[in-house]
Amino acid sequence: MKKYPEKILVAWAEAISGNTEIRDWLMKNGYPELGLFRFALFFDKAACDWLIKNAPHLMATIKAVEGKKQAFKWLEVNQFDLLIRLAKASDNDKEELKYLMKNDPLFAAIALRIQMVKNEIEEANNDVHRWGFE
Repeated sequence: MKKYPEKILVAWAEAISGNTEIRDWLMKNGYPELGLFRFALFFDKAACDWLIKNAPHLMATIKAVEGKKQAFKWLEVNQFDLLIRLAKASDNDKEELKYLMKNDPLFAAIALRIQMVKNEIEEANNDVHRWGFE
C-alpha cells in the first residue's frame, strides 16, 4: 500500500463518513481509490470493479470487514497487516480497535468511520420498516 500523507488519510476518513466534497476532491486529485472506497462500501459494482483492478488491497479490506475469510487470507499473503487490523477493528473487534488506538490512532479513526457506515448498512438491512415490498 502506498504511503499516504496524514492529511490524505484524514480526508479519507471524512470521505468514508459521507463528506461528498472531500470524496470528490480525493477522486480528482490523485486518490481515486480512496474516493471510490466509499462507493464500494455501499456495494457499488463499478467502484468494486475499479478497486479490484487498481487497488485490490482496498477491496480485500472491504470484503474482510464483511467477514470474508478469503479476503483476510489475501491480505495476509500480501502482507497487508495494517489493513487486516483495520478490517477487524471496523468489524467491531474491540481488541483490534484498542491496538489501533494505541499504535496508530489515525487508522483507529478510519476503522471507526468504516464501522459506523457498515453498522448503518446492517441496521438498514435489518429494519423491517425499510424493506421494500413486492
